Amino acid sequence: MAMRSVEEWIGRTDDQKVPDRVRIRVLDRYDHKCYLTGQPIRPGDAWEIEHIQALILGGEHRENNLAPALAAAHKVKTAAEMKVKAKIARVAKKSFIGKKKSSLSNPRFKKLMNGDVVDRRTGEIVSR
Repeated sequence: MAMRSVEEWIGRTDDQKVPDRVRIRVLDRYDHKCYLTGQPIRPGDAWEIEHIQALILGGEHRENNLAPALAAAHKVKTAAEMKVKAKIARVAKKSFIGKKKSSLSNPRFKKLMNGDVVDRRTGEIVSR
């Protein structure tokens, strides 16, 4: 296994700015091409550092998870990732919170549409 001549950059926090020296190394590693479209990135083009595996989906803020991306393509990918994350959050919320618990503390009783409370075992009206 080949050793790196330069130590890999790892962000201290997920929102730490990627230093310019690391941005240049990432751009060089991808031969000045957009990771998402394969189009060349020329001087003056709007480009951004892209997380290959998104932070919101478990990726790390480190150099080997970074790639150059043209701004327009990066915006599209980020929107798709946010859609996935929102879906995950909705499903998790639904499965953990579940349905609202009955206001009647005992499952032996049920409340009818007219407001009467009935004993499930006997069918007798307990209260009106």
